[in-house]
Amino acid sequence: MSRTVEEQPQPSAPVQAAYSYCEAVTGGQARNFAYGIRLLPTDKRQAMSALYAFSRRVDDIGDGPLPPAEKKDRLEATRTLLGRIRAGEIEEDDTDPVAVALADSARRFPIPLDGLDELIDGVLMDVRGEVYETWDDLKVYCRCVAGAIGRLSLGVFGTQPGAPGADRAPEYADTLGLALQLTNILRDVREDAGNGRVYLPADDLAKFGCSDGFGGATPPAGADFAGLVHFEVRRARALFAEGYRLLPMLDRRSGACVAAMAGIYRRLLDRIERDPEAVLRGRVSLPGHEKAYVAVRGLSGLDTRHISRRTPRRPA
Repeated sequence: MSRTVEEQPQPSAPVQAAYSYCEAVTGGQARNFAYGIRLLPTDKRQAMSALYAFSRRVDDIGDGPLPPAEKKDRLEATRTLLGRIRAGEIEEDDTDPVAVALADSARRFPIPLDGLDELIDGVLMDVRGEVYETWDDLKVYCRCVAGAIGRLSLGVFGTQPGAPGADRAPEYADTLGLALQLTNILRDVREDAGNGRVYLPADDLAKFGCSDGFGGATPPAGADFAGLVHFEVRRARALFAEGYRLLPMLDRRSGACVAAMAGIYRRLLDRIERDPEAVLRGRVSLPGHEKAYVAVRGLSGLDTRHISRRTPRRPA
C-alpha cells in the first residue's frame, strides 16, 4: 500500500444519501470511532463510515437474538452481498444504502474487501461459541474481527510516497487492530460473560485462578484478577508499541485519525490498569475532555514524531 489518495469528486445525490445514512449509523453506534474519523477529509470519512456500517451489520447479526442456524444463514447472505459489491454489481439506486456507499468507496479507494470476508469468518466463530485455549488461538479471532479492519482502513488512508518501511504498513495496521481488540476484551469482560462468551485465553485464566469466570462485580474467590488484567495490559501495550509504527507512514490527517482512535483505547487501558476491578462493575469509558485532548495530540503530530524518533531506519 504505497499510494496516497487525493480528495475525490463529489458523489451523486443517491450516493451522498447513502453515505449520510452510514455516517448516522457510525455516529449513533460507535462514538470512539466517529470521534476519530472526524479528523479525516470528507471522502475518507465517508468511506470509513461505509466500512463501519457494513461491519456493524455483520456484528449485529452475530450479537442478535436469532438462533445460530439463522445467524449463519444471514451472515452467508451478507457474504453474498459483499461478493456483489466486489463484482461491481451494485447500482446507485439500489435500496440498500450501506451497499451503495461501500460500493462507491471501493471504486474510489483500494480497499481490500477480502478483509470483510475475514470479519464474517470471525463473527461465525462467535456464533459457534468457540473458546480460545492460548493467545495464539485468540490472535486468529482478533485478526479476523479487528486486524482485518485495520487493513481495510489502510486501504482508505493510503501511505505517503517514499515512506520508509511502507511495505510493512498492512502488518502494523493489523497489529494495531489486535491491540484495540484486546483492550475491548478487557473492557467488556463482564458483559461478554453475561452473554455466555469468554475471550481471554483459557491458559491465562487458569494461571491466575480465574477459570470460574466473571459473573459478578467482584472477582472469583481466591483469584488473582488484578494479576490477570495486568498481564493482558502488558500484552496490549506491546501490540500498541508495534502497531504505532504505522503512524509515520500516513499523511497528517490520516495519522491524526489513527492516533486519536488508538490514543482513546490506550487511555482506557491506563484506567483499567489502575483499577482492574472497574471492568467488573461497569463499562470503563473516557470523558469528552480526554477524547478532545487525544484528538489535539493526534493533530499536532506528537505521537507520529515520537514514533519516528524511536523507529530505527533500515540500512540503505
